[in-house]
Formats: sequence, C-alpha cells, structure tokens
Amino acid sequence: MRVAMRTPTVGKLGDEIERVFDRFFTPGILTEPWLPEYPFETTGAEWVPMLDLVETANEFVVRLEVPGIHRENVDIQLTGQILTITGRREVVAEPQGAAFLLRERPYGKFVRKMRLPAPVTENKVVANYEDGMLLVHLPKTVPAPATKILIK
Repeated sequence: MRVAMRTPTVGKLGDEIERVFDRFFTPGILTEPWLPEYPFETTGAEWVPMLDLVETANEFVVRLEVPGIHRENVDIQLTGQILTITGRREVVAEPQGAAFLLRERPYGKFVRKMRLPAPVTENKVVANYEDGMLLVHLPKTVPAPATKILIK
C-alpha cells in the first residue's frame, strides 16, 4: 500500500475548510432565537434582498435593501416573534429594439422571514422607506416588574 502525503499548502487549506465547517455546525453557533421560523425558507421567492438586524437597548431595527421597489409593493407582517417581509420588484420595460447585454438586478418576488430574539410591542412597530432602504423599528416589550406575593 502506498501512502500519499498532502502538500503543506493543500493540507493547511483542507484543515481551514474543516475548521470552518466544524464551527458552523457546532451547536450553539446558530442558536434558536436567531434562526428563521423555517430555516432558509424562500418559498415562492425569486430573489433575496440583503438584511441587517440590529439590537439596541430598547428595540430591534431591521434594515432591508430594496432599491427600485415601490413602497406599495412591500408587505410587513409580525406574528408573535416572527417577522415576515415580502415584496416584488417589477421588470423594467426596455425600449423596443433594445437588448440586454448584461442583466444583474434581480426581479420578481422576495420573502424574508425571521424569528426575533425577544418579544416586541406589536402596536408600536414603525416602518419607514427612504432611498431604497426599508427600516422597521420593533420596540422591545418591557418585562413586568417583579412583585412580592404574600402567603396567606
């Protein structure tokens, strides 16, 4: 039997790749609150816009890049801790006789669905759309103060 040794460069690269996959699939890296309700769900989605989720002391802020989409074509729903943002970018009609030489901008329906890390006050959620950026402010629910219960 012949033993083949990996070259040092390939060996190091292979070790790095294994380390990355080990870290990604280690329990605790993707904790339950950060996972979407249905992980990686894109049912009916034709593209996925970029999203940031930021936490401050009082709220969560979702920033979603949706340039070229009219605000009427975006829908936001909050069900418990599940935030769902759907929308549609319409295909731009090209002048007759024109042909695409390069087409990189996606069109069609998108869906972003995520589980928020903590409950929010649903009736105080505010969404703003400006310059192709959708900002959704989700105020955290204030926990009830602890009360002492007397034993009778």
